[in-house]
Amino acid sequence: MPTDRIRDHGGQGAPTVAAHRTRRRLRADQARQLADVLRRQLLTGGFPAGALPHESALATDYRASRNTVRQALDLLRAEGLVERLPGVGTVVVAEKYPHGLDRLMGLAETLREHGRVTNEVRTVGPAPAPAPVAERLHVPPGSDVLYIERLRRLNGLPLSLDLTYLPLDVGSALLGCDLENTDVFRLLEDLTGQPLGHAEITLEAVNADAHSAAVLQAPRGAAVLMLERLTHLADGRPVDLEFIRFRGDRITMSGLLRRSL
Repeated sequence: MPTDRIRDHGGQGAPTVAAHRTRRRLRADQARQLADVLRRQLLTGGFPAGALPHESALATDYRASRNTVRQALDLLRAEGLVERLPGVGTVVVAEKYPHGLDRLMGLAETLREHGRVTNEVRTVGPAPAPAPVAERLHVPPGSDVLYIERLRRLNGLPLSLDLTYLPLDVGSALLGCDLENTDVFRLLEDLTGQPLGHAEITLEAVNADAHSAAVLQAPRGAAVLMLERLTHLADGRPVDLEFIRFRGDRITMSGLLRRSL
């Protein structure tokens, strides 16, 4: 890579500050690219022994410098995915669970192959609907809806904090149901006698507020995945508005998209 040079007072050549910064930026870019490739392998079982190859092997395999490999591993370590153990090397220490975005399923249905989902029902009962909630659920402004707040765990680990609003004529029947061990989706289909139809979703990253971070046992201010989902019955009626905060270090979103013009 060509570099600009300047002369110091002794007449010796020296890289310019701009050239030095350019090299650092390029190495950081390459490290980020390598971290993205390795992250995919980590999350899909690409290192079944639980340990990554030696830095020199990674450098050879990915045609990268040792410094770039070290920076990439530092990025993954900062995410909590790997750790360096003396005498062992870099090992996988965390697992993310897949959450599909191309099928309408409850969390227990989505993660059934990965363990047991349980729900800690923190709040449940009628509450006045905020105006935007009433509008989206097609209920009169100021009317009550059923509000449910649940901490959801997978194999005992906090995974998501779910805030759910349902029209009271549908939701009131949930008060006598087993909300701790059953997805709301399944209960809605049983109670209404019709299947769910479709959902509108929005996914974004937000910083965890103090309450959410404490409940999810995540660092305050950590990034969480916020999934907003409005679910409709098969006849088109909106019945379930959810704001779900997922721990970003324990969940990965995926889907199958087809191009149509």
